Amino acid sequence: MIAADKPVKPASLMTTNLVFISRSLRHSLRNTEALLMAIMLPVMLMLLFTYVFGGAIDSSGDYVNYVVPGIILLCAGFGSSSTAVDVSNDMTNGIIDRFRTMPIKSLSVVTGHVVASLARNLFATGVVFGVALLVGFRPNASFLEWVLAIAVITLFILTFTWLFAAIGLVAGSPAAASGYGFALLFLPYLSSAFVPTDTMPSWLQGVANHQPITPVIETIRGLLTGTPLNDSAWWAVGWCLLILAIAFLWSISSFRKKAGRR
Repeated sequence: MIAADKPVKPASLMTTNLVFISRSLRHSLRNTEALLMAIMLPVMLMLLFTYVFGGAIDSSGDYVNYVVPGIILLCAGFGSSSTAVDVSNDMTNGIIDRFRTMPIKSLSVVTGHVVASLARNLFATGVVFGVALLVGFRPNASFLEWVLAIAVITLFILTFTWLFAAIGLVAGSPAAASGYGFALLFLPYLSSAFVPTDTMPSWLQGVANHQPITPVIETIRGLLTGTPLNDSAWWAVGWCLLILAIAFLWSISSFRKKAGRR
């Protein structure tokens, strides 16, 4: 009498996540062009605004201290946008169907992309910080303020990475995901990233002051350079947590619709 085959024990959620995180990190290391662009574009913009436009915007020469927080968030947003393309590639090339045949939680493929993007963008942000110091950025933050600033930046990157992951899940193709993600990258230009919002037309001030990017920038700027925080920190954290919750639930719902219940 032949014994029945024993059911395959599903891999634990932690093991599955670690495998997919490792997979996504390897893909990131191989895609050096995307990593270089995530670093070079913000650096080029910082040099452009500091040396070309900075004198016209602020003749005191202190414009670099104003613009760096905005450049940092632009760096984070640009780097996170590639997550939409990576997720869309996996959703359209048939590999998800293969994962569904395995005893794993296939949603972990999205988690892997998110964690790898977070690590990649924190590295890119660190490089941009280093270049900013070379061109004259002089923060006066205490150790605690540095820790809080890094925490806010990390929360922002995580939030927008999950948002771009959700966009990648609903997009019909990697090209469409790239287009949708690119549209979000205009938000920093409609904020206090490059100029104070009170210099904008009155109708635009309302948009700039009440969108998610402005309080995040003002929080980072306040922590690193000592400008007044007012209530921007609460708004920054609140916006990020709200968008993160929506993006996470949107990702789960979209993945189940496209790839099955796991």
